[in-house]
Amino acid sequence: MQVRSPADQQRRPGIVGLSPAIVLLRAEIARLAPFPSNVLITGPTGTGKDLVARHIHHCSPRARHPFIPVDCASMSGELMASQLFGHVAGAFTGANCDALGCVRAANHGTLFLDEIGELDYHLQAKLLRVLQEHVVTPVGHHQSQAVDLRVIAATNRNLRADVHDGRFREDLYYRLDVAHIRTTALKQRPEDICPLADAFLRELADQGLPECTISAEARSLLVEFDWPGNVRQLRNVLEQSTIHCDGKTITAGLLRRIIWLSNERDGSIEQWDPTSDALDGSSPSQPKELCEHWGTTDVPEARDTRAPKWQTLEHLEREHIVRTLEHTFDNRSAAARLLGVTRQALLRKIKRYGLNTPDHRSIE
Repeated sequence: MQVRSPADQQRRPGIVGLSPAIVLLRAEIARLAPFPSNVLITGPTGTGKDLVARHIHHCSPRARHPFIPVDCASMSGELMASQLFGHVAGAFTGANCDALGCVRAANHGTLFLDEIGELDYHLQAKLLRVLQEHVVTPVGHHQSQAVDLRVIAATNRNLRADVHDGRFREDLYYRLDVAHIRTTALKQRPEDICPLADAFLRELADQGLPECTISAEARSLLVEFDWPGNVRQLRNVLEQSTIHCDGKTITAGLLRRIIWLSNERDGSIEQWDPTSDALDGSSPSQPKELCEHWGTTDVPEARDTRAPKWQTLEHLEREHIVRTLEHTFDNRSAAARLLGVTRQALLRKIKRYGLNTPDHRSIE
């Protein structure tokens, strides 16, 4: 649980971009922020739904009170109930003292429920009561306490479809979807890519990384790429570029290599072939030509596809899971949806194959 003070929020950068989608987004935030109504933010992963929620709070009358973010995909069951609603000492094993819970911590402020579509079904009913009656009952207690808060929820799922399939409560959906904001994929607003890149480089420099600029050719490459990981992927690529940049300027060759390697790792290499859009109009296809074109010798070796090894289904499944986790930046809930399995089934397979991810070094 993290509380942002008003001073911290003042230092946060604004929503960067000049595209019609971003202009409309800023107008929607300005229009909705003054009201107490709940807000549902939908859009692809990595498009800044968290940032939108923070700006709604910052522009609202509740800005001087806490902004409490909760990741609904990270916990389930008793632990999630305790985190949301708090508990009293002795409510369950390990509950040695009273806990406030995020709902009461957000009193007079804003509660941000990220990945609301991942919230356990039985907890949805308890959240509905909070929204309807403005009271919360801590786990292990029978007395309700009044709360005054605004709820902003975000998801990359189609909640209407989840309601139809019985995975999400219809009454909760209509309590959350009072005001609706949609974020837009980065590839649909290419005019925002360079302003975002400049803002990220300034932010990285403030964090202690080298101060870098982007060459004109590199800017062209940024605009041409589809960015399947959206703004989050753009920042990741720029951070890698800053780390590996030899001078003060990120060149097209360096940027091209990092994007290539990034796509190769997540299995989406076919999305953008760096040899097909050479700036000089040529299309180098051999490793030696690639080295000359990129200005580097650190290029992936060509694969020999003439005699592929026969792989087992188990090996293919493990490799596909690894690539999917990398593609979703180790968001297991998102990976499970892409793979068409439940999150619990994916966790079992991660444990079975001994896969460790950066955010969870051990599987319990």
